[in-house]
Amino acid sequence: MNTFTNVLGTAALVTLVLLPALAGLARERRIDRELRAAERARSDGPPQTTGAAQPVTAARRPYLRSWARI
Repeated sequence: MNTFTNVLGTAALVTLVLLPALAGLARERRIDRELRAAERARSDGPPQTTGAAQPVTAARRPYLRSWARI
C-alpha cells in the first residue's frame, strides 16, 4: 500500500507540474491556427483586374489582440 501511495503522489506531482505547460502549449497551437487562417484569408483577396488600372490599396495588418505586437 505504501508503494501505491508513493506512485500516486508522484503522479499527482508530475500532473501539477505539467498541467500549466500543456495548457500553454494548447493555447499557442490555437493562436498559431488563428494566425495561419488570418494569413490565408488575407492572401485570398479579390482577383486582380487585367487591362484596367489597378486600384490602390493600403496594406493592413490583421488585428492581433495585443497592442504590444507591432
